[in-house]
Order: sequence, then structure tokens, then C-alpha cells
Amino acid sequence: MISREENPDYLNSFLDYSVTILNKSPNSIKEYNYDLATFLKFIKIHFGLTKESDFSKITINDLPISVIKKITLDDIHAFISYLATELRSKAATRARKISTIRIFFKYLSIKAKLIEVNPAQNLETPKLDKRTPKYLTLEDSKKLLDVAGDEDNRNSERDYAITTLFLNCGMRLSELVNINIKDIKFDECQMTVIGKGNKERTIYLNNACMRAIASYLSVRPKEGINYKSKDALFLSERRERISNRTVQYIIKKELKKAGLDTNKYSVHKLRHTAATLMYQYRKC
Repeated sequence: MISREENPDYLNSFLDYSVTILNKSPNSIKEYNYDLATFLKFIKIHFGLTKESDFSKITINDLPISVIKKITLDDIHAFISYLATELRSKAATRARKISTIRIFFKYLSIKAKLIEVNPAQNLETPKLDKRTPKYLTLEDSKKLLDVAGDEDNRNSERDYAITTLFLNCGMRLSELVNINIKDIKFDECQMTVIGKGNKERTIYLNNACMRAIASYLSVRPKEGINYKSKDALFLSERRERISNRTVQYIIKKELKKAGLDTNKYSVHKLRHTAATLMYQYRKC
């Protein structure tokens, strides 16, 4: 949770703008706040405004906009260098922080008009290593489904449906846990989910998904459900909407049981699997 009282007013204004105008998700706002708080703490050290070197003890709510106006591209480069050399941040992490800083200064200079010159206008993003996404093969995917549907698993119908949706539809974790039964149009074999940036998108369900959902709904608890979770498709054993952590635990357990490397594969990697299998086999 963001502690707004620890931020200067112009940072809170930027976060409000990101929520209301840019329509950024709560997770994105947390990342913006963390990235910019780190940057501003560095600026206090860099400009000799504090003798404290422990970032956790540096306050920024007293940092006036007059200091922000003095920041140059060289100062931002010094921060990026600090991330790379002192914190050993990966290129992807530095790229994210650069993106945040770029958006922040664009807001201050163009939208809020609090500064005259945008020092991040020519800020470049570090070159990222090209990595081949890891994904399960078709055989590995079948193993995972076999494990999920194992009769020894008392939640086999639920876990099988969860795994089937991941493997066939490339869903994000947040999208899956937030599915409500009313989001599914059974007669049209499609489902509406809220994706990244609170954007609504439609997912088309193949026969495997429809069968898995129907099988789960036939055993889904009908009584004793937490009132706030009564519309949720997937429920935990406490009869509440299933959590991100529970789904991650389910998939990790299945991967282990299927003899697959849990350091190599995860819920997120199942998205790559779905996209790859769609491309290779044209079945979803």
C-alpha cells in the first residue's frame, strides 16, 4: 500500500494522473511510486541534500519542486549507473525505471507545467538481452493436465479447469482469479475478462475449456460460500474466491508431480505455452 504522506505533493499528483487519466492498474501505481521514491532518494544524496546513505531512512516529502527543476540528463544517467553498478540491477529493471522517469518528467513538464525543461526527453532505454520464452511442449502440457485431473486430488475438477484455461487461452493469473460465472457466455463459448490496465477483453473457449468448466461447475460448492465470493467461478476450500497465491501453489504442485522443473516453469510461463501451442497446432 502506498503511503502518500511520505511523498511530495507533485509525486502524489502524478500518481493520481496515472490512475485517472492513464488508467494504470494498482500494481503499476505501486511500481511507479517505488521507482520514483528510489530516484528521488538518490537525488537527495547526489545533490548533497542528506548525509544519510541508507535509502530506507531518507525522506522525500520535503524535496521541493525547485530541486526537481535542477535535475539534468546527466543526473538521471548517474542514477541509472548507480542501479547498474551498486545495486546490480538487470537491464530489464533499469528499463522499467527509465520508462517511469520518462513518464514522470513528461507529466511535470507538459501536463502539470511545474518545470520548464524535461531532462528525460532524450533518455534512452538500455539494450535488453533477447531471451527465448520458456514454454511447455505439447507432451509436457498433457502431463500437467493428467496430474491436475488425478482422482487422488480432491479438487481435481477445479484444478483441471484452471490448468486447462491457462494452457488453452493464455490467461494472466489476475484474469483467472477474477472470473465470475456471469462473465461466461456458455451458448457462445466465450468469456469476458479484465486484463492489464483494467481493459476488458473477450476470450473464445474451445471444447476442452467448455468441458472442463462444466465439469467443475457440477461439483462447485453451492452452499456456505462467502457472500463477497458468491459470483466467483473458482473457489478455495474456504469457499472464498481463489487467491493468486493458491493458484500459484496449485500449478507449482502440479509441475512437481509431473516431473517438470519449477525453477524453469511457472504460472506466467503457461501463457507462453498457450501462445506457442496455438501457433504450432492452431487448436485454440
